[in-house]
Amino acid sequence: MIALLQRVREASVRIKQETVGRIDTGLMVLWAVERGDSERAAERLVRRVLAYRVFPDEGGRMNQSLVDIDGGLLLVPQFTLAADTHNGTRPSFTPAAPPEEGQRLFEHALAFARQEHARVEAGRFGADMQVALVNDGPVTFWLSVPPQV
Repeated sequence: MIALLQRVREASVRIKQETVGRIDTGLMVLWAVERGDSERAAERLVRRVLAYRVFPDEGGRMNQSLVDIDGGLLLVPQFTLAADTHNGTRPSFTPAAPPEEGQRLFEHALAFARQEHARVEAGRFGADMQVALVNDGPVTFWLSVPPQV
């Protein structure tokens, strides 16, 4: 399972001109499910995202988590993060989970995130989404949990 975190001042997701998710200061996270991933992996990655220290403390060092600052979390499903790009000029999506499994595990991760944190918004699995954000820093991190977890 993969999460691409971006520290943002604001972020939103629109589908057909309708805003379906919007946050101010927080994390916009692109989320990909790979073959073999599990609920346990999703929960572990959600915990890492919530606890990952990417926000500045009083001294300007990245020592605070999303939970510490009570920031917003915008989860956006993006299966293309799971692409195999090692060969050629066209990505292969064989590492990505099949759509039904990807949707099930994304929705599990979203429900778990909402259980663990009060300010959670989301995109919609399988939808054509327009994502807008103001990256703060810029600060971007790639987190992953192996399928065996």
